[in-house]
Amino acid sequence: MDILEKALEKSARANDFDDQKITTKVQVDDDRFTQTTVNIDWHKLERLGFLSPEQPKSSLVEEYRMIKRPLINNAFGKHTQGINRANLILVTSSVPGEGKTFSAINLALSIANERDKKVLLIDADVAKPSIASCLGITESPGLIEYLESDNLTFSDISLKTDLDDLQIIPAGKRHAFSTELLSSDKMSRFVDELSQRYPDRIVIFDSPPLLAATQAEVLASLVGQVVFVISAETTAQSTVQDALKKLETIDVVLALLNKAKHELNLEYYGYGQYGH
Repeated sequence: MDILEKALEKSARANDFDDQKITTKVQVDDDRFTQTTVNIDWHKLERLGFLSPEQPKSSLVEEYRMIKRPLINNAFGKHTQGINRANLILVTSSVPGEGKTFSAINLALSIANERDKKVLLIDADVAKPSIASCLGITESPGLIEYLESDNLTFSDISLKTDLDDLQIIPAGKRHAFSTELLSSDKMSRFVDELSQRYPDRIVIFDSPPLLAATQAEVLASLVGQVVFVISAETTAQSTVQDALKKLETIDVVLALLNKAKHELNLEYYGYGQYGH
């Protein structure tokens, strides 16, 4: 299995965007606050270090092109056979602050620019959601409301964006039993439908860190691929190894080295080729 060795220097800004607001315009269909279209402020996203259509030839664009290619090949290429739910991808890390949400958003934006692929980005970090606040989405039901209710449908929680092939599902409200909801039969049926209903769709879950919340391990069991974000030169080897133990049953685990100031040797972490 390939390891993603490209360091993303610009992703050092990942820890900063939570404190900055990005204003979006949202069309509202009815009095239930169902937001159907999010018009992303691309200029602000670019200033925060994210991908945007305004920088089609930047180094960050090229880096994510390299990162997404093996994931797409695993989902739709000749290597798909044997990977269950190969088009479902979890983005996680060992601990908070390693840039997983930054990576999840950029990965979704990059794949959405493919000519024949659609992307659904789900904020599954239900204990500390940040995708909605980053994109300026407010007062919208999300994953938690869908799992606890019999009255909401996929269209009630899925938001279209002005990037044609990108949709977003927010985390929704805080819930005392979020782990139980994520491990429920309804969640399993939901991800099965997401995996099988649209043959050209990739679903990206932004997950809690593996060592910070039990939800991450539950979510990892539902997907076919995991992007494991490592903060270069700050995350201890033992921490990485403890987190990887929680991913031993996953078909594909790709390591993304983040915030590197220079080229690092992944052998330092004790694995150069990890996964099946």
